[in-house]
Amino acid sequence: MIIVYAPAGGEQQHFDARTLRVSEVSIVSRTIEQKWPQIQQGLADEDLDAMRGVAWVLTKRTNPSLRFGDFDPAVNELSTRMDKAEIESYVTGAVLIARQEPDVTEEKVRTLVEGVVLAAALDAEHAQRTIDKALAEAPKDLLETVGPPSDGLTPGSTSSEPSISDSSLTSSTSLLLESTTS
Repeated sequence: MIIVYAPAGGEQQHFDARTLRVSEVSIVSRTIEQKWPQIQQGLADEDLDAMRGVAWVLTKRTNPSLRFGDFDPAVNELSTRMDKAEIESYVTGAVLIARQEPDVTEEKVRTLVEGVVLAAALDAEHAQRTIDKALAEAPKDLLETVGPPSDGLTPGSTSSEPSISDSSLTSSTSLLLESTTS
């Protein structure tokens, strides 16, 4: 997940939450009083505290004396976007799952996936190419690449627990599907 910080009159900055070190996660966790899973979900939900905390601690890498109270973006200056790997994982999984439904047309799949992915993508052109490629592939090709869904929720999942790997749908990237976690 990429946090986009677009300060008024300033240069837009991108912060990749996956680059956080464990020590940095601990700092964010203590500062905003949330555990890492809550922070991850908060990023997916564009929670201001989670976005601010992660952006702040990553900014501290180049400005170690920056205090949390001094990093106070306006509400509309922070947002989250999906990176290329998250887009590819989401699109592949969403298309595969949608194709399991006999009543869903390719056009309906395209409309649903584009409606979510293009708005959430950091790189909309890459997202569109990924969607076009996934829809052009035969369902058999997708099954060979990802494997059949074992629980109907996450491609390649082997347990009833939601997957948390970067290569499968998770509650943080499953914008099209209902979340399986609370």
